[in-house]
Amino acid sequence: MDLTDWLVILAIALAAILFFCKRGGRKGSLTDRARHLHGTRLLLQGAFALWAALLMVDRSFVLPLSVPFGIVTSPHTMLAAALALAGVGAIWSFRASRLLKPRRIFGAC
Repeated sequence: MDLTDWLVILAIALAAILFFCKRGGRKGSLTDRARHLHGTRLLLQGAFALWAALLMVDRSFVLPLSVPFGIVTSPHTMLAAALALAGVGAIWSFRASRLLKPRRIFGAC
């Protein structure tokens, strides 16, 4: 895929996240709104990190000749960086899903 296709996929993913997270963010107290905003930001960061990891894997393994000249890295380094980005993106997405859920008022502690 061309880089333009990757950028379109990123724009669609970020717009979808903003659209679905914006619907329920206006109700509740100031603390609830801050949690919702923080969760939305973490979800956007997670989506961007996963997108970057997929782009790195695509550019280094699927299309190795599309990397600009002068940048020479081993496949192990690119795979390690992509796995690190995917791991961080997964952690951010998990934390965001926990923050976007409504708080329990009377929880069994």
